[in-house]
Amino acid sequence: MTSSPAAIRPKLLLATAVRVLRQLRTDPRTVALIVMIPVILMVLLYYMFSEAPRNPMVPVDPFDRVGTVMLGILPFTTMFLITSIAMLRERRSGTLERLLTTPMSRLDLLGGYGIAFSVVAAVQAVLAVGVSYWLLGLDVAGSIGWVFLIAMLDAMLGVGLGLLASAFAQTEFQAVQFMPIVVIPQLFLCGLFVARNDLPGWMEGLSLAMPLTYAVQGLQEVATHTSATGLMWRDMAIILACTIVALTLAAATLKRRTP
Repeated sequence: MTSSPAAIRPKLLLATAVRVLRQLRTDPRTVALIVMIPVILMVLLYYMFSEAPRNPMVPVDPFDRVGTVMLGILPFTTMFLITSIAMLRERRSGTLERLLTTPMSRLDLLGGYGIAFSVVAAVQAVLAVGVSYWLLGLDVAGSIGWVFLIAMLDAMLGVGLGLLASAFAQTEFQAVQFMPIVVIPQLFLCGLFVARNDLPGWMEGLSLAMPLTYAVQGLQEVATHTSATGLMWRDMAIILACTIVALTLAAATLKRRTP
């Protein structure tokens, strides 16, 4: 019996998420890398700026300015890479082929993976934001809760895009090759290195089509405003919508097995 491509069954969705989390639990080194890499990189970033000369014309501390944005970029990048490789392994091992002969739909399967990795992403975001704020002294004008929420949404976006990218890869090496195609252009154009207003016109237009742009913009809103702004809410809605679209496209393009 084959599955319907569009139906979603909550029980099957939850069962898939639980199965994936149990698999992750048997690989503690991978889990440790997932949740600790952003923390370690934030610590390195802190010490990189600790003795850097301050520009008197820029009142914001360099670590606060860059670190706030990196709390969204690092989970996004990590979860994209981990998710794309994990899903490819499932496909190459024949696990997906066996699961899709059951009443489970593709959306059940991809949604379950999304939930499972989102749980890991939440842990990752809590650790990275907590260490940055309480141990490294990261200072933002708004609530640190908004930073956590946007960081988690960014991680979920990485999960969605990672699942989508895995549908087009046949080997783990090919999955890694999607990093410079999907992730790095977004890093260049999101406003981290050069303000988007200072980009050439065609690059600024291209940045509007990249979801990471709205993640960075949302975090910048939290860093500079004491309360939630309309722009921040809009940015979070766009990130969530892009995540849903990525998961839907991933389900539509999912292959049973990689040859």
